[in-house]
Amino acid sequence: MRQTLLVIYTSRLEECRDFYGALGLTFHAEQHGGGPRHYAATLPDGAVFEIYPAGGAGETGGLRLGFAVADAAAGPGRYLLRDPDGRAVELQVGVGVDGIGGVGGG
Repeated sequence: MRQTLLVIYTSRLEECRDFYGALGLTFHAEQHGGGPRHYAATLPDGAVFEIYPAGGAGETGGLRLGFAVADAAAGPGRYLLRDPDGRAVELQVGVGVDGIGGVGGG
């Protein structure tokens, strides 16, 4: 089994797109039929990461995410960041990530 899709819901759509984009993800705007405009990125393993608007629901729920990248401006190590909604995002830089060209795909 492997993960193929991760969707987060936010009231800060563009802020989250920019935050995760700064980690190396390349997002494309999408809209399916009459559904909401959202952003999608394809991870190196083929999984899709999407950011959808919360739709007025307010609370977006707790979630902790982790990404590994080969390199980053911060240098090797593990970093705990917070996205615009306050979700914990663990960034693992150059620690056991051989063969990864970065977070971005797409």
